Amino acid sequence: MDEYLKLMEDEQITGLYEMVLAEVEAPLLRSVLGYTNYNQSKTAAILGLNRGTLRKKLRKYHLL
Repeated sequence: MDEYLKLMEDEQITGLYEMVLAEVEAPLLRSVLGYTNYNQSKTAAILGLNRGTLRKKLRKYHLL
């Protein structure tokens, strides 16, 4: 992250949180879904999310 911010020093940076979250969250969801054989209830429990929130995130990343 420090390197990215240095590279962007003269540029206006927006949406950084969402960008980083998308880079981490989508692969995490894919991995845990695979681990649970796409069982959404188990995936939600492992991630500490309720199933509705998980489904919303799965739609966001086109994983449904």
